[in-house]
Amino acid sequence: MTLRTHLATGATTIARCWAIARMDGLALGFTDHDLPLTFDGLTFRPDTGLTARAVVQGTGLAVDNSEALGVLSSDAITEADIDAGRWDSAEVRLWHVNWANPEERDLRFRGTLGEIRRGNGAFQAELRGLTEALNRPTGRLYQTTCSATLGDAACGIGTTSRSAEVEAGDTDGRTFRPEGLGAFDPRWFERGRLTVLTGEGRGLSGVIKADGKEGGDRLLELWSPIRATIRPTDRVRLEPGCDKRAATCRVKFDNLVNFRGFPFVPGEDWLLAVPSRGAIR
Repeated sequence: MTLRTHLATGATTIARCWAIARMDGLALGFTDHDLPLTFDGLTFRPDTGLTARAVVQGTGLAVDNSEALGVLSSDAITEADIDAGRWDSAEVRLWHVNWANPEERDLRFRGTLGEIRRGNGAFQAELRGLTEALNRPTGRLYQTTCSATLGDAACGIGTTSRSAEVEAGDTDGRTFRPEGLGAFDPRWFERGRLTVLTGEGRGLSGVIKADGKEGGDRLLELWSPIRATIRPTDRVRLEPGCDKRAATCRVKFDNLVNFRGFPFVPGEDWLLAVPSRGAIR
């Protein structure tokens, strides 16, 4: 019997189940039923107090959305993990399930977590539908800088040999003083990415704002701090940065053949110029 047939009986045993999968691969299941339910290889737990408002859906391209409310707990969704950004953009699926027979279920929503607010031992998360991706700009832009991302298929250059894996060194989460970077020129990692490989902050990353020297030490500064405790012996991976200029592509990466910008496109001054009677200058 399908869930539709079960609903047609008039006497229903329906619960809602949520599966949330983080970017680092951790997947958790929650339900508003009073007992655990298991399907699709995941156990949906009732002890988080998770609930959700009605899903707002439309027939056009409008973004489906809802909100989920739940309790912060030490072994499920913690305030520290939310603050560290581990739940940002996590995949969410919502089912209506016949708790008497979990094989009778219907997927009602699929999307990602949006803004997450927390306080007083609870959290409130925005749920965004799949059509949220349609709000992102697509297509190429005619601009002087490159439209590719360093290391992607359009760029065509491998970053592994140009990266470094070192110990974090003295750090407050925003500034790092790693050793072993003597082979890399200053500003080599500027605009690149720092990823924590070990320790409490494993899997977290940030964009490098500046790469220089201070008092003989190599000093890296991030735009936003890593929101977890980073110890000097923790390992981090540093990926090079690119300012997307043609000169950088040619000199730093020897990859001008794959440059995806238009360095000779006229600028705004030329576009805004008006005719004049004076001599040509």
